[in-house]
Amino acid sequence: MRMYRQWRDKQKRSMRQLHKAGEKAFIDYCGPTVEVIDRHSGEIRHAQVFVGVLGASSYTFAEATWTQSLPDWIGSHQRMLRFFGGVPELLVPDNLKAAVTQACRYAPKINTTYTELATHYGTAVLPARPYKPKDKAKAEVAVQVVERWILARLRHRTFFSLAELNAAIAELLPQLNQRPFQGRRESRRESRQDLYETLDRPALKPLPQDDYEYAEWRHAKPGIDYHVAVDKRFYSV
Repeated sequence: MRMYRQWRDKQKRSMRQLHKAGEKAFIDYCGPTVEVIDRHSGEIRHAQVFVGVLGASSYTFAEATWTQSLPDWIGSHQRMLRFFGGVPELLVPDNLKAAVTQACRYAPKINTTYTELATHYGTAVLPARPYKPKDKAKAEVAVQVVERWILARLRHRTFFSLAELNAAIAELLPQLNQRPFQGRRESRRESRQDLYETLDRPALKPLPQDDYEYAEWRHAKPGIDYHVAVDKRFYSV
């Protein structure tokens, strides 16, 4: 039994990662969705929950969007960076389609729009490597915390719009970030907010004056009539 405890403690120490202040923001989506009911038609839609967390402080952002598509993905990043009040050196997403068009352990191909966003904000994208759980451990923990601390508290509430759901999430976020860490002797009285103010916030790069202007890039081949089709519309070249 003693040897097992020693092995377990060694494994925990090897999995523990030290994060430099202001270096990384980890991004993912929660597994569970949230029901939103159309007040007029009664139609039920399921909202996705985007989560972003800073590496050094675990300071957490969350919001709901209708999809995980590229426009929602980019918009959530912009709101996340405004929430953080600055820009980390690296964005670390999982290998979802809105971020990575071709997953690879060594040279993943990043979506062009996502690359433009990173360039605009003076940061870079470093996707988590496939089959490397340590790369996204921080994001997975943040997702679990949001699911247990925010979504669990909202499970008995009924929402009639995405704005209403996001208002409820925004109301709970300060409580999550100001809640003292549990099970940390050295940080028993500290919270994510405390560590954010002392570690990450001073190290983040400033936000640019202008927001990123969304654009999508596609390869198009002109037809024999010298037109290309984009979103079922034809444009002459």
